[in-house]
Amino acid sequence: MPRTAILNVVGLTPRHLGPDMPFLRQFLAREETKLVHVTPLLPAVTSTMQATYLTGEAPGGHGIVGNMWYDRDYAEHRCWKQSNHLVKGRKIWETLREEDPAYTCAKVFWWNNLYSSADYQITPRPIYRADGKKLFDVQTWPMELRKKIRRRLGKFPFPAFWGPASGIESSRWIAQSAKWFEDQFSPNLNLVYLPHLDYNLQRIGPESPKISDDLQAIDQVVEDLVNHLEPRGVRVVVLSEYGITQVDRAIHLNRVFREKGWIVWRDELGSEMIDLGNCRAFAIPDHQVAHVYVNDPAILDEVAETLRQTEGVAAVHDRAAQKALGLAHERTGDLVAVSDERSWFTYYWWKSDRKAPDYARCVDIHRKPGYDPVELFLDPKIRFPKLAVGRRLLKKALGFRMLMNVIPLDASLVKGSHGCIPHDRDDHPVLIGAFPGLENGATLAATEAHGHLLALCRGGGWSPVTRDP
Repeated sequence: MPRTAILNVVGLTPRHLGPDMPFLRQFLAREETKLVHVTPLLPAVTSTMQATYLTGEAPGGHGIVGNMWYDRDYAEHRCWKQSNHLVKGRKIWETLREEDPAYTCAKVFWWNNLYSSADYQITPRPIYRADGKKLFDVQTWPMELRKKIRRRLGKFPFPAFWGPASGIESSRWIAQSAKWFEDQFSPNLNLVYLPHLDYNLQRIGPESPKISDDLQAIDQVVEDLVNHLEPRGVRVVVLSEYGITQVDRAIHLNRVFREKGWIVWRDELGSEMIDLGNCRAFAIPDHQVAHVYVNDPAILDEVAETLRQTEGVAAVHDRAAQKALGLAHERTGDLVAVSDERSWFTYYWWKSDRKAPDYARCVDIHRKPGYDPVELFLDPKIRFPKLAVGRRLLKKALGFRMLMNVIPLDASLVKGSHGCIPHDRDDHPVLIGAFPGLENGATLAATEAHGHLLALCRGGGWSPVTRDP
């Protein structure tokens, strides 16, 4: 089988493939290369789309119903969990390994990375000390690779991976690590996650002219990586998970539910901490999709009607609709709300910012019961933000406890989001490669992309297989 690299350029859509991305335009102009439009599924978010590409299953099959959900047994939310045991179904490399036991795979920063059957793995994983310190780091498999790759590339620039300082440095480091895995192990399949476009497409919005700089930056990273891989006989595929649309409205579902008397919170040192297990109904928002869990079945219809009447909500899917969409799973909400393209869902439940929990003003993706893109910003109310951050870092370096509470609580700052299925095909994700069974400009369902990726990794043609949701 040929050796293949799948480069996941997050947020890339057909409308980006213009003058600002000269290398990808040249890549696309090759005689056998096809640009395929991928129709995303709900929710069009990172963990779900990656699991779909790798298994060919809808969320109801592979179980990744979003980046976050509510665990009914623990009465706790689960956000950005990394275990690959959560993803059901055979992955591409597992299928190919059955055909060739020597087939190897490197999983470079793709999500649900830990404890997978991939031969080589690297993923971000901070160290949380008992004294409250958080140290940025990565985890690898085999374990000893961590020291080797850090010795070669230096520390992973974690602040550039997520938060107010996120930028191109993290994608550059990831690309360099993919080159390192290639040089060290020559895997048959190299899965590479390049997140750079995700940041400013959400921070300043896809309609901002400043996005041009981001497109050029990631195009150069892709060029360098492709120029390293192809001379070694690696066939390269470029894909993306979703497209990001301009937004101008934040929907605070849990505040709507609070007005109905459905939200329960407890007082913790003057902060209001939501108590999910005691709430009659609550939302776990994930960009433009929100899983809504109803602990009191008697109000299910009222909750559904409340959602439908909420401005910016475009669709509400009950259990029957979820089954038809391939979204029905034990992790899925009793109702799933989808916003329109110009809106997105926050996790906020407090009325007064004085009552917000301490983690609300921090980059804290695991404790927040929902996705928070406001973590991409420094609070504009801080007069000297660099000084504020520096002072906190100094306290940390000196061994003092500190709270990096520099994140604002103003959802109107966010200008881009994703998760729903945009109407315009130019806002959909892409699949770019030399696919023998596809026409240039064709449209595929996200679940169908798996078969074509599998065929390309085999080096042969592919016959479509009908899958039940």
